[in-house]
Amino acid sequence: MAVTSTYTVTGMTCAHCVQAVTSELSGLPGVADVQVDLGSGAVTVTSAEPLPAEEVRAAVDEAGYELADA
Repeated sequence: MAVTSTYTVTGMTCAHCVQAVTSELSGLPGVADVQVDLGSGAVTVTSAEPLPAEEVRAAVDEAGYELADA
């Protein structure tokens, strides 16, 4: 069963930002889909199982952006 989680990423301003975040999050184990809403900063990740928050944060950091605290 797929799990969908939504995060807020700050600092994204363009299509390149979206691509960088999408690429890093797509590389996490079990991730099936990543959708980014540039306007709101919302990033929706669909995965096979819940993703550890520290892995999501590390992937967003690697892309050069920041995961907003929930």
